[in-house]
Order: sequence, then C-alpha cells, then structure tokens
Amino acid sequence: MTPDQILAFAVFAFVISITPGPNNTMVLASGANFGFRPTIPHLLGIDLGFAIMIIAVGLGIGSLFTAFPILHTALRYGGALYLLYLAWKIASSGGPNTEGGRKQPMTFLQAAIFQWVNPKGWIAAIGAVATYTPENGFFVNLLIVTFVFALVMGPCISLWAAVGTALRKFLSNPAYLRAFNIVMALLLVASLYPIFAGEFS
Repeated sequence: MTPDQILAFAVFAFVISITPGPNNTMVLASGANFGFRPTIPHLLGIDLGFAIMIIAVGLGIGSLFTAFPILHTALRYGGALYLLYLAWKIASSGGPNTEGGRKQPMTFLQAAIFQWVNPKGWIAAIGAVATYTPENGFFVNLLIVTFVFALVMGPCISLWAAVGTALRKFLSNPAYLRAFNIVMALLLVASLYPIFAGEFS
C-alpha cells in the first residue's frame, strides 16, 4: 500500500470507528455504569476481535456469503436478535450498585465474540478488504489494513467510553441512570435501521 492509500484507508477506519453503532453505544453505556478502567477489557475485546475478523474476511471467509447467501441472512437476523437481547439487558440495568443492576461490564472474550454477530462490523470488515486492500502483495497489505484499523479504532472507541465515564457524576441518581440506560438501549436498537433499511425500502 502506498502512503496515500494508507491515509485514505485511515480516514475510512476513523469514520467507521467514531460514528455511532452497537460497539460505541455499548462502551458509552459501560463507561457510564462502571467507569473507564472496568471497561478496558471490553475495549480491547472489540479491537482485537475486529482485527481477527478483518484477517478472516481477507483469508476467504467473506466469500462464503457470496457462495451461500443464506449464511448472510442468518448472520443478519441472528445478530439483530442478539443486539435486541443486549439492548434489553442495558435497559433493565440500574447500574452495578443498584437492585437488578449488572454486576460487571462485558468481558474481553464476550466483546471479541460479539464482533462476529455485529452487522456493522461485517460491513466494515468486508469493505476494508474488498475496497482498500490491494491484490498485489495481498497478505502483507491485509496485515497493514488490519494494523491501521486497530490503531485507529482503539482511540475512537476509548473516547466513547471516556464520555460515558464523564457522565457518571451526572448519573449518580438511580432514576437518571435508568433513564440513560433506556436511551442507550433505544439507540442500540436504532443502530439496526441502516442494516435493514434497504431490505424494506
């Protein structure tokens, strides 16, 4: 990849990583409910899990969706159902120190595995490989794309967690925290709209 290609891809990675989506909504809620430090495993799980997904797509797993469209449909609806489940968990959470509140944030492994059912993640990974990875010297370029995306994504998702953490002092009232969690859950559900909008238009 040339420096210009890397810069163009870095811009793509930044836009994908900083804009609202399932990952950012969840780390924002995690920061607000648990603080930044307990959310770090969640952040690392997202970054590493997505990096592994890019490599897997580059090595051919993405072509399975072309060969077997039913897999893409199953992933889309399975991922949507899991996101709805996560939204319900967030909405019903009153924080770690309240009755019915979650005991701990998402773990590293849970966050890494979540990338494989995150519809936005699949779109981003396939776009990164198909659009920005030159065929000449493909494997080396795939590693560059993976590294750049991970490098850009880390600070972006951390910013969302930091914003959530900054809101903690304003959400010390359990009623305010519950309202915040409900809003986050609704935003998580709303993040599914771009994935399905074309299908029903």
